[in-house]
Amino acid sequence: MESRLLLLLLLSLSGLALAEIFFEERFEDGWKDRWVLSDWKRAEGKAGTFKYTAGKWSGDPDDKGIQTYNDAKHYAISAKIPEFSNKDRTLVVQYSIRLEQDIECGGGYIKLLSGYVNQKKFGGDTPYSFMFGPDICGTQTKKIHLIVSYQGHTYPIKKDLQCETDKLTHFYTFILRPDASYSLLVDNRERETGSLYTDWDILPPPKIKDVKAKKPADWDDREYIDDPNGFKPEGYDSIPKEIPDPKVKKPVDWDEEDDGIWRPPKIPNPAYKGPWKRKKVKNPNYKGKWKTPWIDNPEFEDDPDLYVMRPIKYVGIEVWQVKAGSVYDNILICDDPQYAKQVVEDHFERNREAEKDAFEEAEKVRRAREEEEGEKKKKGRDRRGRHYRRHDPHDYLDDYHDEL
Repeated sequence: MESRLLLLLLLSLSGLALAEIFFEERFEDGWKDRWVLSDWKRAEGKAGTFKYTAGKWSGDPDDKGIQTYNDAKHYAISAKIPEFSNKDRTLVVQYSIRLEQDIECGGGYIKLLSGYVNQKKFGGDTPYSFMFGPDICGTQTKKIHLIVSYQGHTYPIKKDLQCETDKLTHFYTFILRPDASYSLLVDNRERETGSLYTDWDILPPPKIKDVKAKKPADWDDREYIDDPNGFKPEGYDSIPKEIPDPKVKKPVDWDEEDDGIWRPPKIPNPAYKGPWKRKKVKNPNYKGKWKTPWIDNPEFEDDPDLYVMRPIKYVGIEVWQVKAGSVYDNILICDDPQYAKQVVEDHFERNREAEKDAFEEAEKVRRAREEEEGEKKKKGRDRRGRHYRRHDPHDYLDDYHDEL
């Protein structure tokens, strides 16, 4: 909380208008009072939970978040926030996530929800207004979801956006402006930009190709034509393709009675240029390649409030993962991209290098343990073949963390 107040003060002193912060969660004191763990899938034994932890290689052991716990489960948790609308203002949604596990297949996204939500029943079938974040499955799926809701239907972005796949902390930021333009940033670097009009199939396109249009009969799309002033040189067709090799002489012992008439071998004639063709010149009547013209789409009806979501009342995490271990933190919903940017810069300035060092050290320990286990398995191998140690989900988690 102190760091947040200091950041707001610095932004104010720098001459920037104060950001309106609709929700900010750094999982400090009192966070449990704001978040409700859902019972969705719990009766079926398919619900996971969250651990309150800094993770295994955080740059700051006191900077904690919530980490998915229990493998092959559904995880759902949400927080109620003061209701707000993004009408006539910029919306910024940002959070950090660190995939400490070999996730194999699972999501790492967040959702914004509108209307009433029974938080104890919040789950995958709960309607949402916005969904944003990484999703990984095998080697094929490594994408960033950007799904918006409009008039009761959800629309995914049409672009293929790649997410980060390493095991360090990454910040995902989405900025939506009143002109319906957006920006997607990863670690404060712009990854994509565009518009709700063009990058989602929410509304019919404003312009369509005129399928009834035909190329005019007098449309000349030949960029080059034969030179009308060109003519074939006299004697061109009489030039032979091959000629006798002038460098080869008849052998002195050649006997025409016994060997026949001597003929020198043939070689390509350097004077032969192939069949005569007129030279190409620029066509003075060239109009370019004909293209089907665009016309106004009669089915398009503009909505100046296309960017406006239903009033937001909740933020939630609802994912399924084969392997648990993702740490969520630094959730921010505000109207000031500059404030969001400063949050990321401040975090990386304090933690980035320390986190990398801690990760490298953890990797050394992991590799040493695997080598040691490999040696034990090798020594313990018997006639029945190789034995493999079953995966223990607790490998990914510290045993000192508090469970929700």
